[in-house]
Amino acid sequence: MNFLAKLLQGIAFVPTVVNGIEGLLGSRSGAEKKTAALSFVEAAISMGDAVASRQIVNETQFKEGLGKIIDGAVECLNASVWAGARPGQPS
Repeated sequence: MNFLAKLLQGIAFVPTVVNGIEGLLGSRSGAEKKTAALSFVEAAISMGDAVASRQIVNETQFKEGLGKIIDGAVECLNASVWAGARPGQPS
């Protein structure tokens, strides 16, 4: 699978990852949850291989971009009914 297809697949997976991380690490800080989500997405797109094969030429900038995607997914989910449906949260 080419890198662009893998990247788009990884991005599509972000809301599911965020939801799963929230279930696993709900009491942890937002920064810890974001780090965990980044790790999952990086693994899903095989980021290490993409860096090694030079498909990603600026790893820091790429990670910052993934972080913004995760932040956006969290913001969208928090603005939806999902926010009230999480365990331990008022509905």
